[in-house]
Amino acid sequence: MKTGKSTREAFGLALAKVGQEYADIVVLDGDVHNSTRTEHFAKKFPQRFFNVGIAESNLVGAAAGMASSGKRAWLASFAAFVMCNAYDQLRMSVAFPCLDVKVVGTHAGISIGEDGPSQMGIEDVGLACSLPNFTVVVPADEPSMEQAVQALARTKTPAYLRAGRPNVPIIYENGFTFKIGKANQVREGKDLTIVANGLMVAPALEAADQLASQGVQARVLDMHTVKPLDDAAVLAAARETGRIVVAEEHLLHGGLGSAVAMSAARQHPVPMRFVGVNDTFAESGTPEGLLAKYGLTAADILREAQELVGKRK
Repeated sequence: MKTGKSTREAFGLALAKVGQEYADIVVLDGDVHNSTRTEHFAKKFPQRFFNVGIAESNLVGAAAGMASSGKRAWLASFAAFVMCNAYDQLRMSVAFPCLDVKVVGTHAGISIGEDGPSQMGIEDVGLACSLPNFTVVVPADEPSMEQAVQALARTKTPAYLRAGRPNVPIIYENGFTFKIGKANQVREGKDLTIVANGLMVAPALEAADQLASQGVQARVLDMHTVKPLDDAAVLAAARETGRIVVAEEHLLHGGLGSAVAMSAARQHPVPMRFVGVNDTFAESGTPEGLLAKYGLTAADILREAQELVGKRK
């Protein structure tokens, strides 16, 4: 797979594009616009961009005020900052009144690397999913991020959009279909299903290739929307493949794995395994080193899949 832009860069470029289409979009940032890449929007539409400084609670409050006045508000900061520091404001000022505020958390997961655990959003998806009325989307690559921004811009309800720091492989060709709440099957398979999102989709496909060389055909689903989850895709995977592995760059509790497990348990229980951050904070290090140390690689997905199908020696 060819490596493309980071999803944070793709987000910034896509936001500047939709700003051209929607004159009522306003963008707010917590003084990290050169990192979240909202700087692309700021340069193009300076009168509609607001830097509130390092004050995430105020960031959310200001966005909620603009949304309540009829604007389409987008706000951005690091995932750990906006979801952890401003959770109460998100709960009471955005989720409760169900305002049109799109919350973008960049530098999510442990792949932020050397910045260390204080800036790693590893619980952000779980926090976002706990907010009533919120849609939660975790794109895998540059094209899907662009499509996600366009799709969310057409909605009028709150949403959380997750973006990462490192460049990621290109999964999709231009012109593919992206629909909020509808998983994309990126590989066919009948022996088990690997469900992933974000930067874990590429390792999931790599693991599926290795499984194929061992005579195991793995279906791979890009579950880019964690909420609302594609229950139909989970049901089909459970019925047709009988086993599910979930891979995510997030704490095992409260993220994609929890959502898929609940869906499967309700509809058609099957044996499952989970790849994610296991109840710990990570260290500072290179993105590659951290992903390897904390078990977020194709080899880790492969191991769990092999255990499910009884292929591991």
